[in-house]
Amino acid sequence: MRKLFFFGVLLLIITSCATEKLNLSPLSNNFYSETKGSDSDRGAKKGFDINIKENVNASEISNLISTFPKFKNNGLNDEITSLKYSLQNYLYAIDANNPAGKNRSIKNFEKSYKKIQKLRQQLDKDDDEVLNRYLVRLKTNISVIEDSLKGN
Repeated sequence: MRKLFFFGVLLLIITSCATEKLNLSPLSNNFYSETKGSDSDRGAKKGFDINIKENVNASEISNLISTFPKFKNNGLNDEITSLKYSLQNYLYAIDANNPAGKNRSIKNFEKSYKKIQKLRQQLDKDDDEVLNRYLVRLKTNISVIEDSLKGN
């Protein structure tokens, strides 16, 4: 019985480590890459000089989006969904060299962020600390990306 239990746990660990996380994004990973067009199609537009797919901060944001916890407060969960959606749009806009879309996504992120800050007051201490950790990491990564975009 112990051997069967051991092999069951071992099998569970191996399969959980070998599978990728499910991508629930409505857009494929290469959606904006396909729609970018060539440099000659863009004309004289000023684009971003950043490779978002290889950017560590963008990867961190994507990871935070996919691992964001659920809370007991449905209103907070709805606002977190809105925040995650604006973050995805932010990354897509940078990848597509779309400054207007990037700025719109940042504004939507800031609106959701402010609403979440108000809703945090209703959370218990542990949930508030978890949420705060996620929000700080998101803002830090966005700040680093924005600084690198301004530096170009």
